[in-house]
Amino acid sequence: MTDALNIPLENSYAEDLPGFSVSWSGEMVPKPEIALFNDALAAELGLEALNSPEGAQILTGAKTLPASKPLAMAYAGHQFGNFSPQLGDGRALLLGEVMKDGLRFDLHLKGSGKTPFSRRGDGKAVIGPVLREYIMGEAMHALGIPTTRALAACTTGEDILRQNGREPGAVLARIASSHIRVGTFQFFAARQEVDRLKQLADYTIARHDPDLAGQEDRYLQLLIRVADRQAKLMAQWMAVGFVHGVMNTDNMTISGETIDYGPCAFMDTYDPQTLFSSIDHAGRYAYGRQPLMAQWNLARFAESLLDLIAPDDADKAIQLAGDVVNDFMGKHLRYWQDLIRAKIGLHGQGDDDQKLLSDLFQLLEGADVDYTSFFRNLPDAEQTAALFAEPSAITAWHARWQNRIAQESRSTDAVFTTMNTVNPLYIPRNHMVESALQEATDTGDLTQARRLIDVLSNPFTEQHNAETYTRPAPENSAPYRTFCGT
Repeated sequence: MTDALNIPLENSYAEDLPGFSVSWSGEMVPKPEIALFNDALAAELGLEALNSPEGAQILTGAKTLPASKPLAMAYAGHQFGNFSPQLGDGRALLLGEVMKDGLRFDLHLKGSGKTPFSRRGDGKAVIGPVLREYIMGEAMHALGIPTTRALAACTTGEDILRQNGREPGAVLARIASSHIRVGTFQFFAARQEVDRLKQLADYTIARHDPDLAGQEDRYLQLLIRVADRQAKLMAQWMAVGFVHGVMNTDNMTISGETIDYGPCAFMDTYDPQTLFSSIDHAGRYAYGRQPLMAQWNLARFAESLLDLIAPDDADKAIQLAGDVVNDFMGKHLRYWQDLIRAKIGLHGQGDDDQKLLSDLFQLLEGADVDYTSFFRNLPDAEQTAALFAEPSAITAWHARWQNRIAQESRSTDAVFTTMNTVNPLYIPRNHMVESALQEATDTGDLTQARRLIDVLSNPFTEQHNAETYTRPAPENSAPYRTFCGT
């Protein structure tokens, strides 16, 4: 056997949770090839051998590793507020788990063909959405935001019919702490399969919060941990201007990682109503609603756990779980304020800090000022003013901010240096992402995508010949819209 076939995997999800998934294999494809391979991630996990022709077969699902027990996971979910009791991996496979320093990481394929959960879908993916998820995941990782990560983007040699015609087929191989979702719990809760729900909760605790194992109140504590992870994740999204686009309960992980980058994008100018998804007509998952939607999803998770939190006292279970859900927004706000304070260089606490922050976002809303550029240029009064059509709008606030910075115990230079470690210079700007995806779709050329990924891997440090990656979208650009790519 080759090195690629000797990749060791464990299969705890398949072995510890029988009946929680369907054993399944990927479809054969005419010409599997690796288009992009994440060498750094592969080296961390000991998966370098997959960067090979045989690895391309494995990473498209066309060949099964001897150590693998591939499966399609079962889960339910609220999609745009409407409950579907059975969704599941309609175009994805969990190949198994890689062990690293005692931690377990899923090796997972997206776009490997139909499964029993495919419903009316073809189970396939095309190169554009696969590259979007690769680019976005690596950008979020470099920004320090918990996320699933792409191991590889592979082409399949087939053309897939989509709404704009035929597009090159592709498969994403990704790594995650797990693919356990709120919807996974909802699947069994909706069926009132309390024993299986308990199995799932205990497996999840052993995997993500092992210190809780055996505690009498471990299911309530799991809810508290998930609430904390999601509150922090939402704060991190909001701080960099990220919009997920489809925050359904089947797209919310228990691990607190960002998952399923469909119609996602980064906000250009600050506007709480910013929306990129072509199918979110009501704005349910707009930028400013993301914390609220995370709380709504958390409430659905809490409902799924009620029979475990206090099996013999429904009122007590509702009270305990409700307290966690109700505390979510306060917890999120504290995380968000800490991140925004760091973005404007505040370390100590000032009497007027709260008003300074609120006044800033009132100024930014409707000002048509690039969100990322504003924070990066904030130390320079002239550059900051130049971003505004009416510079006087920000001048007075900037003077207040400078006076506040002068009260810090650190030197101004130290403050500004620290600000540059949290305010990115490079983000996946929508027009550049779209250009890279279009080139790959139309010509098969991934030059732009590779260069973009390279620049985004070091978002806080100025890079040679990378000025174009700091520029906002061209003026008079059409509103940016993205699609799930299903």
